[in-house]
Amino acid sequence: MLLCRISLVSQTLPRWGRRSQRGGGLLLRAVSFSSSRCHGVSSGEGSAQPAESGSGQGQYRDTVLLPKTDFPMKLTGQKLLDKELEIQQDCKFADLYSWQRERKAKKEFCLHDGPPYANGDPHVGHALNKILKDIRNRFEMLRGRQVHYVPGWDCHGLPIELKALGELGTSGLSPLQIRQKAREFAEGAIARQMAAFQRWGVMADWDQCYYTFDGAYEAAQLKVFQEMHSKGLIYQDYKPVFWSPSSRTALAEAELEYNAEHVSRAIYTTFPLATLPPNITKEAAGLDSVSVLVWTTQPWTIPANQAICYMPNAQYSVVKRLDNSELLLVATERTANMAALLGTELEVVSTFTGSQLEGGICKHPTIPSKEVPLLPANHVTMAKGTGLVHTAPAHGMEDYSVASQFKLSVDCIVNEDGKFTELAGPELHNLSVMNEGTDRVISMLKECGSLVKEERCVHSYPYDWRTKQPVVIRPSKQWFINTASLKDKAKEALQKVRVLPESARSSLLAMLDRRTYWCISRQRSWGVPIPVFYHRETGEALINKHTVSHVAQLFKEKGSDCWWELPIETLLPAAVLKKSKAGPVGDYIRGEDVLDIWFDSGASWAAVLEEETEGDSEEPESRLSWLPASLRKPLTTESDSRADAYVEGKDQIGGWFQSSLLTSVAVRNKAPYKSLVVHGFAVSEKGEKMSKSLGNVVDPDVVINGGKDPSTPAFGADVLRWWVAESNVFSEVQIGPNALNSARDSISKLRRTLKFLLGNVHSFDPRSQAVDPKEMHYIDQYMLHLLREFSIKVTDAYSEFDPGRVIRVLQAFISRDLSSFYFSIIKDRLYCDPEDSLGRRSCQTVLEEILDGVTRSIAPILPHLAEEVYLHAPGHDEGETLFRSGWIKSSSVWRRPGLEEAVEGACAIRDSFLSSIPGKNSAQYDLTIAIEPGLLFELMESLQEEPTSTSSQLCELMMSSRVKLCSELPRDLPSDALLKHGTFLINLEGGVIREDSAYSIAVVPTSAARCPRCRRFTAESTDCLCPRCQTIVSQSQ
Repeated sequence: MLLCRISLVSQTLPRWGRRSQRGGGLLLRAVSFSSSRCHGVSSGEGSAQPAESGSGQGQYRDTVLLPKTDFPMKLTGQKLLDKELEIQQDCKFADLYSWQRERKAKKEFCLHDGPPYANGDPHVGHALNKILKDIRNRFEMLRGRQVHYVPGWDCHGLPIELKALGELGTSGLSPLQIRQKAREFAEGAIARQMAAFQRWGVMADWDQCYYTFDGAYEAAQLKVFQEMHSKGLIYQDYKPVFWSPSSRTALAEAELEYNAEHVSRAIYTTFPLATLPPNITKEAAGLDSVSVLVWTTQPWTIPANQAICYMPNAQYSVVKRLDNSELLLVATERTANMAALLGTELEVVSTFTGSQLEGGICKHPTIPSKEVPLLPANHVTMAKGTGLVHTAPAHGMEDYSVASQFKLSVDCIVNEDGKFTELAGPELHNLSVMNEGTDRVISMLKECGSLVKEERCVHSYPYDWRTKQPVVIRPSKQWFINTASLKDKAKEALQKVRVLPESARSSLLAMLDRRTYWCISRQRSWGVPIPVFYHRETGEALINKHTVSHVAQLFKEKGSDCWWELPIETLLPAAVLKKSKAGPVGDYIRGEDVLDIWFDSGASWAAVLEEETEGDSEEPESRLSWLPASLRKPLTTESDSRADAYVEGKDQIGGWFQSSLLTSVAVRNKAPYKSLVVHGFAVSEKGEKMSKSLGNVVDPDVVINGGKDPSTPAFGADVLRWWVAESNVFSEVQIGPNALNSARDSISKLRRTLKFLLGNVHSFDPRSQAVDPKEMHYIDQYMLHLLREFSIKVTDAYSEFDPGRVIRVLQAFISRDLSSFYFSIIKDRLYCDPEDSLGRRSCQTVLEEILDGVTRSIAPILPHLAEEVYLHAPGHDEGETLFRSGWIKSSSVWRRPGLEEAVEGACAIRDSFLSSIPGKNSAQYDLTIAIEPGLLFELMESLQEEPTSTSSQLCELMMSSRVKLCSELPRDLPSDALLKHGTFLINLEGGVIREDSAYSIAVVPTSAARCPRCRRFTAESTDCLCPRCQTIVSQSQ
């Protein structure tokens, strides 16, 4: 019954064709052929060949079909560099992107490039990011999708301005002079970075990039600005912002770096309670001289204090210091900590809830005439301090919220340079708040007897990401985006976005929660001007859709320099004034602030991805007129102008990812991306941040071209790309000599495998000599099955932005399935069978498929090596390139039920055989296999028809001299026979056919002699060829 079912399976399998249609019987009787390994158990690609030199043996070398290829085993130094550049030229890397944009494709893949900053030379962070993107783009292009990828650069901002001006500074320079120098500097940085990206093999149309200083880009950006302003999301206000004294400008959250090692002089100071809260007066016996104890890490803000905040639901206690009888008001929960800190016992005098503190008023310690109220607030915590929070509305975000609620004064006592203003008083005027100003405030508190304790506090503190100097919080009249009103929509939009790794989603949401508003104005010259005009007398802002649209059109035509070049009459013409219902142009002056660069880059979706909306006053797609027509067409047939992916480092969680999300949600009510890929930073091999002072900076140019020191060889671009692909990009990515040497060695091993494959298909043309799989040997059919599984795994890994998994799958396939298994088995057939024999052509057909599949699988990671291999590979026309010929061509019928069980059943028996003769040459043994009648026996019988054979497929798989297949072991086995038993579970038809079959083997040394040509032990004597070789040699003569 089982045999009938197997027969039915074999009859129903479809016919296979080359590549796209594979077929053949499942258990067709074997075609007899010569087999077995030439020598050794794990010969791999580089093992010795048959017919070694020596008397009586070297004479047959010319009759053996050894591998032939001029593909080099190894390329190093200048030869490697020359070859990569030659490949880029000959295979037209520079034209590949345009070619694929012009071909027809059913689907598109859009990866929107986050613009790198144009302020310096290319570094390994660039390499990590650009190569990771390119790997995915090349994969998508290979599998037939039309890739939309426009490289861009972020060209504005203070770092560029500072580097461009150097020691000159801005003194004496007009805005246009500053802008000209900054533009020249940015253009130089862009040219250097672009050249590096091209050398790394990044696929793009490098003549058609986007730049945030391009007039058309700036115009698109202003349209986003206008849309958000018209919705009331952009407004001007006077409120606290992060201010950088070192840059003299406001900063957004994304422009901050938090220094975890910052040291502050934290203080505990008292505010005498002048008026007891009404709700505790009745209990106030003996509480006439209570002082409220507060803690702050920023003593310089004490002169700006306007209130002290408490937690309404918490418990508070008046405690008495036993060392000096001083009465202090602190949170009950913090009493024990305070006692330890002060080094004295604290006796609780009375306790009450925070809400009972309402109405209490304190005296300011350094300004005796000033009274400050006790106020409830939700931001008070019990984690540190005293549970009572010093509140300076001008210099704290939460403090400002309290001031807004209770109508407190927001007086700023710090100027743009970070120094106290006159408002702080004569003792503090002109002192730097972070340095001598802090010293003086602490001295003043000591002098008035209010300082209780000072301590050194190491904590995380915001720094200017450009100057690496601490910032302060101070109020300023700025332009803001009301992010609080966008948060819920942004969070809802994020729910529809796939985030890799998923753990990054919580960081995205946390960053959104922290941002109540976004300051988008900067007091610099190098940026996109905020298109606003101010009334000369009232200071009232004139900004509306008419003024912004007109300025946007001017920017598109002339660039944003025209804001300073053109007379105000051109910027604000009569027609616009009339539509705006404004007074004469002479009443207005142009604004001087520029937009935050995060708003610049955050609007890139509008400049690069967005189609023209219906009813736009401009001609269709004119907004993207600086791009070629192929890039201006809709991203998808559904007109969904979202990118498939944004791929950037984890620092963009609070940067470009967020600014892009907020602007897109504000204007279009959707995220600009369907997925986010968040990768880690490049760090040294010790896990340290790269720093010139530590001497651990890795220059990608030195990686590719080598350094002056002989210890830094030229690795080439593919090694750099392999390093990116092999790394776990979702964590910190280490780079250094060890990682690069490892990458080079891995590629060298891969080259050896590819050379073996190329060498053995050198005389083979798959277009005319390929064997139909139904006629193939079972082991060859089985390898097609494994090749298909490999291609599926590789495709899935690339689709998941996981090139590291691609490499692991590749290496496992080469090591386990090819080198240690298939290559060991087929060498005799490849080298010693007749050139045009079915067995040899069957093997070559599969080797060519493997070569093609492996080469295409590595192509997104190693494009130079892949194209080099393709130039040597058979089966295509001269001039054809791999990247123009598609992805791995596997077929679903390569998964062959029954075939897998037949080969793997034989492999199970083979494992038992080889383990019984550890370290021995299996070709020197005869093998007897005994299996009781049943499914396993019939499967093995399909591999060997005759009872005993030296040339069956089963014998080839066993790699033995001879195989005898029977239903039970002979009784007359020699005394030195090695016996072993095992079982193999057969599972066919999805579990319909299941059988756990037992087998036994007997292993005895063969009595045959070794053939001097093929080295198999199948000859009658040592000076005689085996029958197979006798026939071949005689025919060749």
